[in-house]
Amino acid sequence: MTSSTPAPSAPSPLTVLDLTATSIELTRQICDMESVSGDETALADAIVAALQGFDHLEIIRDGDTVVARTNLNRAQRVVIAGHIDTVPLNDNLPTRYETIDGTEYLWGRGTVDMKAGVAVQLKLAAELSDPGVDVTWMWYDHEEVSDDLNGLGRLARNRPDLFAGDFAILGEPTKSQIEGGCNGNLRVEIRTFGLRSHSARSWVGENAIHKAAPILNILAAYQAREVEVEGLVYREGLNAVGMTGGVAGNIIPDECMVHVNYRFAPSRSGDEAVAHLRELFAGYDLTVVDRAEGARPGLDPPLAREFLAAVGGVATPKYGWTDVARFSALGVPAVNYGPGDPLKAHADDERVAVAEITACENGLRAWLNASVR
Repeated sequence: MTSSTPAPSAPSPLTVLDLTATSIELTRQICDMESVSGDETALADAIVAALQGFDHLEIIRDGDTVVARTNLNRAQRVVIAGHIDTVPLNDNLPTRYETIDGTEYLWGRGTVDMKAGVAVQLKLAAELSDPGVDVTWMWYDHEEVSDDLNGLGRLARNRPDLFAGDFAILGEPTKSQIEGGCNGNLRVEIRTFGLRSHSARSWVGENAIHKAAPILNILAAYQAREVEVEGLVYREGLNAVGMTGGVAGNIIPDECMVHVNYRFAPSRSGDEAVAHLRELFAGYDLTVVDRAEGARPGLDPPLAREFLAAVGGVATPKYGWTDVARFSALGVPAVNYGPGDPLKAHADDERVAVAEITACENGLRAWLNASVR
């Protein structure tokens, strides 16, 4: 059974976010500021305006990425990050509250991926003036589009010093449970070649699409590994995600391409993943079109173990690729932790359980408020 009520109206456009509001209400404010990738400036402006009055924070801006950090000379530093862009809208703004089978949700674009996590981070950044560790907060642009535009990647190139830390947390949706590291991601194109001819005299040519049948057979028979890495079991996947070939309805095709996606456990490097596919598809023309390294779980450092104890529950692996890999590549162990069901990310009915927003805030607050380490 579903019931819904409209969220309270808010000034439009918002120029300054109300960081004294609850993290739930702050999520609504942020989500109602449309920030589809490439249009994050207004939200970045609002974040800067909201944080400028807090003396315990140093504010740094790089494009539409905003960094706020404490400089308390603590023995350890953590980096906590979240992206402020969303995928395009589909009649799912403004936000509204819904109750479904007794559970209250905030419905609308960005509520899951990942403005609820950003709202929690902003509220804590403002309120925690004396945390047990120094904290570098990062809110970045262009996560939902091509890697070369990613604000976190740009910041790493422009200001790698800002990534210095002993542990990192990325606010990707995890139902407010810890998901360690992430799988790597590899995409390749595998081509077969033949000889064109008129389809009425097919025996004169060589059909490149038919030659792709063994590739599909290999993929269909492939047994994906389950790999334990530092106590977490990552599940791999190898699948055809596209196929092209053919010139016209009366021509035998002379070329066919199978687009293959490999999600590999962080026990393998990107080079090892490529080598595995070259061995698996030996004899075929294989071109790498995209590769992203995975990230190991990041749960070994004392800070990570303390975080897991503060949050409670059991850590699980992150199967999809996330920006934790950027921290891992810089030698900073990193985990995913944020409100929202990842299955609802990008969905037209995207919605977050409000209890998960509160749980995320409480977990981070308890951990960051621990005695000086």
